[in-house]
Amino acid sequence: MKPQKIGSKQWVIPGGHIPFGTNGKEPEFTSHDRLSILNTSGKEADIELTIYYQDRDPDGPYPICVEAQRMKEVRFNDLIDPLAIPLDTPYACVLHSSVPVVVQFSRQDTRQSANAIATTMAFPVA
Repeated sequence: MKPQKIGSKQWVIPGGHIPFGTNGKEPEFTSHDRLSILNTSGKEADIELTIYYQDRDPDGPYPICVEAQRMKEVRFNDLIDPLAIPLDTPYACVLHSSVPVVVQFSRQDTRQSANAIATTMAFPVA
């Protein structure tokens, strides 16, 4: 299949919040926020995330690589370098990519026995 340029190089997720707690086996039922990143181009996507908070300076960059014509899922819970993202704390995220990508944001909240999943497209900036 011929590589395609679909998406944007900059995305924003304004409403992050990793729920604290779980009501099931870990790690599959750990509450989390997640990005699904699709790279349809013929080049590797070098991505940097910057995390913003209500009451402190931003953290980052958090580097992510998505191979050409591949997708990758990234849990915010797993982003620990340069700093772990605190649980139960509101945050926002800005994603910069070297090539156009498509970004979806999801949250799985497992604090109750009736697990909740919410998903939405991130906001493409340019």
